[in-house]
Amino acid sequence: MLFNSFIFIFGFLPATLVLFFFTAKYSKQAALTVLFVTSIIFYGWNNYHYVFLLFFSIVINFLIGKYIITTTLPQKKYLLFSGVIFNLLLLAYFKYFNFFIENLNIISHNHFESFNIVLPIGISFFTFTQIAFLVDSYRGLVQKYHLLNYALFVTYYPHLIAGPIIHHKEVMPQFTKSSTFSFSYRNFSIGIILFSIGLFKKTILADNLGAYVSPIYDIYSAHISLLDAWISSLAYTLELYFDFSGYSDMAIGLSLLIGIKLPVNFYSPYKSLNIIEFWRRWNMTLSRFLRDYLYIPLGGNRKGPSRRYLNLMITMFLGGLWHGASWTFVVWGCLHGIYLCCNHWWATLKKIFNLRESNTIVFRVVACLFTFVLVMVAWVFFRAPNFSTAHAILHAMFFNPLILPNYWPIPFAAKIFLLKLHVSFSTQTTWMASDTVASLHAITLILISLIIVWFMPNSYQIMHKYRPALISWENIKSRLTWKPNLVGTCTVILVFILDIIYVHASSIFLYFRF
Repeated sequence: MLFNSFIFIFGFLPATLVLFFFTAKYSKQAALTVLFVTSIIFYGWNNYHYVFLLFFSIVINFLIGKYIITTTLPQKKYLLFSGVIFNLLLLAYFKYFNFFIENLNIISHNHFESFNIVLPIGISFFTFTQIAFLVDSYRGLVQKYHLLNYALFVTYYPHLIAGPIIHHKEVMPQFTKSSTFSFSYRNFSIGIILFSIGLFKKTILADNLGAYVSPIYDIYSAHISLLDAWISSLAYTLELYFDFSGYSDMAIGLSLLIGIKLPVNFYSPYKSLNIIEFWRRWNMTLSRFLRDYLYIPLGGNRKGPSRRYLNLMITMFLGGLWHGASWTFVVWGCLHGIYLCCNHWWATLKKIFNLRESNTIVFRVVACLFTFVLVMVAWVFFRAPNFSTAHAILHAMFFNPLILPNYWPIPFAAKIFLLKLHVSFSTQTTWMASDTVASLHAITLILISLIIVWFMPNSYQIMHKYRPALISWENIKSRLTWKPNLVGTCTVILVFILDIIYVHASSIFLYFRF
């Protein structure tokens, strides 16, 4: 089931809220059971077969975690090892088995047949959630728990399919708080606002930007112009952000309707001045998982610079592979590994030579643009179906000449100026240039989107007075904040109406495939 669908907004969501708060009047356990059952219905709506896989995974992890908590140290290690291997094998079979067969065929020149395996939606997310739980059980950070609470922790529908990747200490205690079971008009109002903001990002921005991505990346990648390459790559860079951050806003808003706060997953990542900062703002819960359960156990930065760089590369390599069974994802991860190594190396040099970082506007603008372009270059590999497409797009972006169509409404004086800059004009049109209205619409939409990501406050800055999610709020401020007055209420209503108008043309969220 999709958050951006009529059946969810006007059917599933109201029914879930009514049933939850009605049963909460009589029994907290009954209310949690309702939430668990509705989460299972949500997960299995389009394909109920993988509900059994989810049940199987939950029961096995619950039993292993229970024994880890109650047994002594030598047995704990074996149990933890068994639990992690179980989860990784489950993920490997459904997500990477055919990828392994394809590469084995290439290396061995054999023709082993691949299996008809359908990737269970959300498996990457609920696998990581449960691995983290087992590791924390081993570390003594988890107390005894009930099967219902654990099952709800894993399946809780706002986060189940595409995150945020939640931590047991953040969410499970909220399942027993009295305030969770009491309807709050304040939480409901703020939750609806966040949901509306997220739905706006998805239906109005992301889906419209996506219309300018697929024609280049999936159809015309062999013969594209510089203009096509830049417009489609900028569109995808922005589409992915609005799609995924929109989902996260919606998830946090939906959870707040029940009174449960989830961690923030995006915090204006394209405002970052370097790659280290970018990863502190982009997919924050995945970054936290990779740091706490992979990078630090590998040694982190405790064993010298060389080991730190190796650990960063291993972490980002596996982070890329986690996103999908393709070498293009691996290259994306390795590129970010290289970016991070260079960033840390430069930070080390600044400390050695006591160099101060400039805080001028010019420096900040250049640093932001440079970081943005580096991220966009990596996104080309992330989106491209193969290396030839990625190569064609990157070559067009940086080496093709700029050719504009003759019939574009450009003033004569401007054309003369552009010709002096070696810009050409031709009647030979490409995909984007062949449709003046479409190209102007694309450029306008991209410019509006860039203004939003670079100059506007994010959802949590707008709502910072109400602290709707789990994040350190001390330094979060914004001049533009939502206020419960006539203007604020009318704005939310208008945004929600626009969202509903565009719901009929909505698509699945991009991160569902990961």
